Amino acid sequence: MNRFSFAALGTSALLLQACMFSPGMHMDTDRLLAEDSVEESLVEMVQITPKVLAQEQAVATNRAVPQELLNFVPENYRLGPNDSLFITVWDHPELTIPGGQQQTSSANSRVVRDDGTLFYPFVGSVKVAGLTQEELRKLLSDKLSRYIEQPQVDVNILEYNSQKVTLSGAFVTPGFREINSQPLTLLQAVGEAVIDNERADLSTLNLIRDGQVFTLDYDYLTSHPSAVGSVYLKAGDKLHMGLNDARKVFIMGEVPRPAALSYSTSRMTLSEVLATVGGPSPTSASGREVYVIRGVENLETEKATIFQLNAQSPSAFILADQFEMQPQDVVFVGAAGITRWNRFVSQLFPSANILGTAVNIGNDYNDLSNNN
Repeated sequence: MNRFSFAALGTSALLLQACMFSPGMHMDTDRLLAEDSVEESLVEMVQITPKVLAQEQAVATNRAVPQELLNFVPENYRLGPNDSLFITVWDHPELTIPGGQQQTSSANSRVVRDDGTLFYPFVGSVKVAGLTQEELRKLLSDKLSRYIEQPQVDVNILEYNSQKVTLSGAFVTPGFREINSQPLTLLQAVGEAVIDNERADLSTLNLIRDGQVFTLDYDYLTSHPSAVGSVYLKAGDKLHMGLNDARKVFIMGEVPRPAALSYSTSRMTLSEVLATVGGPSPTSASGREVYVIRGVENLETEKATIFQLNAQSPSAFILADQFEMQPQDVVFVGAAGITRWNRFVSQLFPSANILGTAVNIGNDYNDLSNNN
């Protein structure tokens, strides 16, 4: 065996060892796209095309306000426990201001009891919870007519305490909001509570009503024509503005500044993600290897999806600008061929002495043969 045979042997060993290393930041799309591999793998490769964008956007734009919420039409305010009333019986100050004119209106007010009843002179204890102001006025008039000829009764609400909605989550002033004689809309309640823009996930506003959760994309509904302004709240409703802690997109690979990007709006595109980190590296990135890796909750029942964008295509910028990200997406930019080869060399350099050892063995063998 000559020195070149040993050199060849050493080179073969080097290449064999090289096969054990990953070729830089590269994804083997040929293997993933193979039909047999796809059946067995946990992912599905999808090329980003206008057709795929249309399918994705059809799902993304399905953000209309649920009809069930729009069907609710608020009625006149109905009294409830702890509401404070001021009842006037004209020409009868002893009934109107029993505490005297020197007292404030609140001192002469009458509060609905916890059980929904109200006591009034000559009338006694009556059930008022669930009644409107007009219904209560008529009830008192009818009762007092037994003692007062043609009583003139008026009912005013001083404090609305029985009907409330609760706001929680990413609001500056969360808590309770009272519903009064003026119907309370969803937009009014959110406006009063003030959104905490640094913490809010504007795409996830949950309205909980009668045990059912309605998730609204507040950002989309308020920035596009929608019926969100016609959503009225009713007593017992809960509004929760989601937090953006988990609303992130991760970008790695051949980019100048790999990062985890937080966003609070409902829409961030692939082009915005790439632009934020300085785009694919011009010296090391492969234009064909821009991927969006999208996971699933249960890999046992469904596959994750890897979207691939060929950034070398003239239409790539248009496609990237229309491809909407989802929380927890991972954007991966692969390396160009020469970059992968350079990384092979740098990764395998500590083992390059295999070649030198093989040559030295070849020289020693030849010297020994010649001497013999």
